[in-house]
Amino acid sequence: MARKKPAKTATKKTVAQKATKAAKVKSSPRKTAAKKKAPRPERKPGEVLYWLVKSEPHVFSIDDLANADAQTTFWDGVRNYQARNTMRDDMKVGDLVLYYHSNAEPPGVAGVCRIVREGYPDHTAFDPKDKHYDPKSKKSDPTWYMVDVKLVEKFKAEISLSELKEMSQLDGMVLLQKGSRLSVQPVAKKHFDHVVKVGRKKSG
Repeated sequence: MARKKPAKTATKKTVAQKATKAAKVKSSPRKTAAKKKAPRPERKPGEVLYWLVKSEPHVFSIDDLANADAQTTFWDGVRNYQARNTMRDDMKVGDLVLYYHSNAEPPGVAGVCRIVREGYPDHTAFDPKDKHYDPKSKKSDPTWYMVDVKLVEKFKAEISLSELKEMSQLDGMVLLQKGSRLSVQPVAKKHFDHVVKVGRKKSG
């Protein structure tokens, strides 16, 4: 029968080393995964950029925009910081926008509008009677911003989300990416051009 090796006795040195190691492990910060954001497009001087905005048709449809004074309205009520930043910092007069009906049966692109006024404070955030009221947003230091849009064209037939998903030409489009829920998002020119081409073909 083999003899058992005598147990090692802990010295002050080994106890101190273990304590130091435990302290390092305990104090090590956990790594957190960064949230994936929609890419922010870069603008060359004089360049037109392209976007997509979502609106529930029972709240404000493209027909409502068509019937508005000068076929123009302010795009209020956005309460997402990334979407707010897009309207405040990135959307410029002349940019073109796909008008998307969300929470509809079916959801889809209904037409095109244009940015006619760049980002300015969203006044609905200051009104206690408005459903988009935010008591933390002050006139002296506004939190939320909006832009003005004008109708360019309404498609006679909407392009449904399911149809968009079947188009290989739209590979990589932010709208079609998994987990994409932003109500204001960038659109690549090639994707914008293809959607408009399909919309006009359906309208014809």
